[in-house]
Amino acid sequence: MGGSTVVVGWPLGVALVALVLLAVAASLVGRLGTGRATAVAAARAAVQLAAVATVILAVVRSWWATALFVLVMVGVATWTSARRMTGGRSGWNAGLAILGGSLPVVAVVLVSGAVPLTGIAVVPIAGIVIGGAMSATSVAGRRALDQLETRRGEYEAALSLGFLPRDAALLVVRGSATDALVPALDQTRTVGLVTLPGAFVGVLLGSGDPVRAGAAQVLVLIGLLAAETIAVLTAVELVARGRIRRDEPVPRPTLRERLRAGGRTR
Repeated sequence: MGGSTVVVGWPLGVALVALVLLAVAASLVGRLGTGRATAVAAARAAVQLAAVATVILAVVRSWWATALFVLVMVGVATWTSARRMTGGRSGWNAGLAILGGSLPVVAVVLVSGAVPLTGIAVVPIAGIVIGGAMSATSVAGRRALDQLETRRGEYEAALSLGFLPRDAALLVVRGSATDALVPALDQTRTVGLVTLPGAFVGVLLGSGDPVRAGAAQVLVLIGLLAAETIAVLTAVELVARGRIRRDEPVPRPTLRERLRAGGRTR
C-alpha cells in the first residue's frame, strides 16, 4: 500500500459502488425516501472532490485565489443551509450564522500561529470549520422552525403574558440549540476512544509524529466546537427574531393585544 490507507484503482471503485448500493438498499427497506438523494450525494462527492483535487494546488499558491476559494465555500454552505431550512429568501440569512461561527475560529488559529499563514494550511482548516458551522446552522435552524410550528400555543401563551415576540420565541426554540450541538460534543468527548478522525490519521501518516497528529486533531475538534456553538446561537437568534422563517414571519402582537396583556415585557 506504500504508506497509504486507500488503494486507488478498481477495488476502490467496486467498494464505493457497493457502499452506495448498501445505503440505497437500507433506505428502500426502511422506506426512508432518501435512496435517490444518497445516490446523488455520492456522485456529487466523487465529482466535486475530483475537480477540487485538480485545482487545489494552483489555488493555494495565490492568496487571491485562496480567498476566492474560501468565499465560494461560504457561498455554497449558505445555499445548502438555506435550502435545508426554508424555501424563502430569508434562508440566505444562514450565511450570518455560518460566518459568525467560522470567522472567529479561523482568525484565532491564524493569528495565534497555531496554523501557518499559507494557502495550503488555510484552505483545509477553513473548509473544515465552515462545513461544521454549516451543518450546525442547518440542524439548529430547522429544529427551531419546527418548534415554532408545533409549539405554537406556547409561543402565543408567552405573548399573552407580556413577553416580547423575540423572547417568547426563544422560550420555545432554545432547546433546539442544545440538540444541534450533541454530535459535536459527542465527537469531542470520544475522540481517540471511539473514532480516529481524518486530521489525526492524515498528520500521523504524513509525519509519523503522534504528538503532532494529536495536536492537529485537538485544534480541529475544539475549533469546530467553538464554531458550531456560535453558529447555533446565531441561527436560533435569527429564527427567534423572524429573520429566518418558513413562509411568513412570526406574527407580532398588535398594540391592542399588548395593552390587553398589560404592556408587560420581560
